[in-house]
This record gives sequence, structure tokens and C-alpha cells, in this order.
Amino acid sequence: MSRRTASLPPAYFEALYAADPDPWRFATSDYERDKYAATLAALPRPRYASALEIGCSIGVLTRSLGERCEALLAVDVAPSALEAARAACAGQPHIHVARCRVPDEWPDGTFDLILLSEVVYYLDRADLAALVERVRAALAPGGDLLLVHWTGETDYPLTGDEAAESVIRCSAGFARVQHQERAERYRLDLLRRASG
Repeated sequence: MSRRTASLPPAYFEALYAADPDPWRFATSDYERDKYAATLAALPRPRYASALEIGCSIGVLTRSLGERCEALLAVDVAPSALEAARAACAGQPHIHVARCRVPDEWPDGTFDLILLSEVVYYLDRADLAALVERVRAALAPGGDLLLVHWTGETDYPLTGDEAAESVIRCSAGFARVQHQERAERYRLDLLRRASG
């Protein structure tokens, strides 16, 4: 399978959602349900003051993650996905859903949790390095960075393993791996920024 070489543009994702409002079966897949449970179980703290979820899609994980956060900013690049995410998170006023194209755009503030779930492999290496610099500036001292990546074959710029290992390597100056686990089709990597 040949690989794309450049970061995938917003139009790629909007076309997927135009063809199917849940193109990855986030709301119905047993795989996704189990992966979301493992993602939440990997979080070492029962509560986070301020969290950022990059690539929230239709908000299925966002809704559950919001139960662990005082404030959660969930961002995605696809407007139609954001509409679904807002609907999924209705009634949870501490969850804010917004359009953002990372790494070129980035929200203000600092966060004690940044979640990059199923998103980094859509970026090329230059954009991945820029993303890590954004994370460096936004992750609070003692904050957690959780990476979740599907490890199957794709035509994306990076594999799940390449994406995770690249983020870990680029983050070495400010965050250290605390926990790693590998399931049959995905991997989880938890990094923590030093407290001081």
C-alpha cells in the first residue's frame, strides 16, 4: 500500500463525514467501545482540571472523557463532525467543542491532560514536530499526554507506531513515558511532564 506523504487536509475528513456521519463506527463498534474503556482506564488521575482532546470527531469518547474533567475543550477540523460532537455532549456545559486545525491553529491556555487519540498519523513529520511544540507550550507542569493509535496498515503519512514513537522522541525534553500498553489493534502511550 502506498503512503500519502503530506498531512491530510480538512477536505479529506469532511468528505468522509459527508459520505457517512460515523465513518469509523465510533458509536457502534465493539472495538471502539473497548478501546475507549482502555483509554479512560489508562488515565492515572480520577479528575483533570482542564483537558484538551485533539480530533474529537463525533464526540463519543468526548462525552465519557468529560465525566473525568472539570473543563474539556474538544477540537476537530471537520464541521459536520463538530455538529455531532456538540449534540453528543449536550447537557455537559463544561465541555466546549470547537473547530481547530492543528498544528497550524491551537487553542489558548494550559491543560493538565492532552489527548491525541487516532490523530497523529494523519500528519507528516514536519507537522508532527510542530504539534509536539504546541503540546510543549500547552501542557501544564505535571500534566499528562495520552497517545492512542491504531496499529493496522493505512495509507496515512505515518503508521500508528511511527506516530507514537515520533511523539515520544520529540517530547523527550519535557515529558517522560509513564505507561505503555499494546492491544491487538492499537497502542496506548502515557507521558507526563515534570512537575517543576
